[in-house]
Amino acid sequence: MASSVETLIRSAVTKGIVKVADFNRKRLPRPTDAHPYLTGIHKPMTEELTLEALRVDGEIPAALKGRYLRNGPNPAIAPDPASYHWFTGAGMVHGIRIEGGKADWYRNRWVRGSEACAALGEAIPPGPRSDGNDAPNTNVVGFAGRTFAIVEAGGKPVELSDTLDTVAHNPFDGTLAGSYTAHPHHDPFTNETHAITYAGTNPNQVWHVVLDADAQVIREEAIAVADGPSIHDCAITENYVLVFDLPVTFSMKSLLAGYRFPYEWNDAHPARVGLLHRKGRGDEIVWVPVEPCYVFHPANAHETADGKVIVDVVAHETMFARSKRGPDSERSRMERWTIDPVAGTTVRTVIHDHGQEFPRYDERLTTRPYRYVYSVSLPEGEAVEMMIADTRLFRHDLERGTTDTRDFGPGRHPGEFVFVPRSAEGAEDDGWLIGLVVDMNDETTDLVILNADDFNGPAQAVVHLPHRVPPGFHGNWVAD
Repeated sequence: MASSVETLIRSAVTKGIVKVADFNRKRLPRPTDAHPYLTGIHKPMTEELTLEALRVDGEIPAALKGRYLRNGPNPAIAPDPASYHWFTGAGMVHGIRIEGGKADWYRNRWVRGSEACAALGEAIPPGPRSDGNDAPNTNVVGFAGRTFAIVEAGGKPVELSDTLDTVAHNPFDGTLAGSYTAHPHHDPFTNETHAITYAGTNPNQVWHVVLDADAQVIREEAIAVADGPSIHDCAITENYVLVFDLPVTFSMKSLLAGYRFPYEWNDAHPARVGLLHRKGRGDEIVWVPVEPCYVFHPANAHETADGKVIVDVVAHETMFARSKRGPDSERSRMERWTIDPVAGTTVRTVIHDHGQEFPRYDERLTTRPYRYVYSVSLPEGEAVEMMIADTRLFRHDLERGTTDTRDFGPGRHPGEFVFVPRSAEGAEDDGWLIGLVVDMNDETTDLVILNADDFNGPAQAVVHLPHRVPPGFHGNWVAD
């Protein structure tokens, strides 16, 4: 725990750095092209909508009762294109309510942080907030019958109502001392939820944070690191949490220059994966090297009988190496990593050699062997920034070593699709895939419900929205 003197010194230094960054931000070079994350398919929405009795093609399964929710960056005040980074926009949560075979409503609401409240002339809701990161923009989850918008790098959770209004800035009823993550992982066998969290203000530690079944923090274990690594996600097995300490780190130079997302590719930072026993001390973590790359998102992970750890990931050759506006990637692919903590090796095997992101799977099998991964294709070409602008969804069959492709057609761009099982005991593909597809032919959006066991067959149902929902990051089906 830092002393009061340390806290005062850090506060003074931070305020000085912020002033320098604010001054230099005004001197950044003016862009000569349209900002890719402020125009086209990514152009932010400018109003909050409530639409009822939505038009549906096909038949929504009667068993679906709940909300499909997705979060993403959507500035409430027009940003300066010279300094705007996609990851820094204020969060906007979109939701579609389904019950009784009908789509009852669609709503989109800004997460009420300082930016949205200033734009809307509202008071900021109660609760502790993070400086500069108080409108979580990356994921939205259901915990213990409640809804939370979440983000990494120092942000704290924001609780939302069932209709997506901000209730409070709520670090799990005061049980969370530090920051949280955009990617918690629920263990269906223990009913715990695990995360690796970090804070931009502390380059020397990350934390293993565990919630119980009531969404109360029961563990915040510090792990020593260096350089301030950006750890977007983690994975869990029956005994371990996996820490992806890879060569994207905090850049003071970038921050002082005025850029709002001060993380860059760092060739000098060793790439490694940490295996921390889920109840072990942070100093007992076992670090295993891996060839340099960057991972935003793993799929599932599990342990083998001979003590190795298997994890499937989307691996990027580099990240944040060229662009100051959003993620950049010269190449990504789906890989299987076999981590041997005894030999100290990580073997990377290619599952599918095409650009992709947002891998999802049947989360009833978290920590266990599994068969299917669903991911979104990324366009490959000359563009620097990593865009959500392809038309294809992949299904990887890990058992057969094959990949099926579903193409939604010209101008129709899918985001992350979530697997929802038909029943608790059903087969791994006995369920639905649910996600948003933006149609840039007429700037509308569909919520598409596919039968997972008929991947390329007709959609089970399509819910139509009369406007374009900008591609966001992550969402979930939150059942009643």
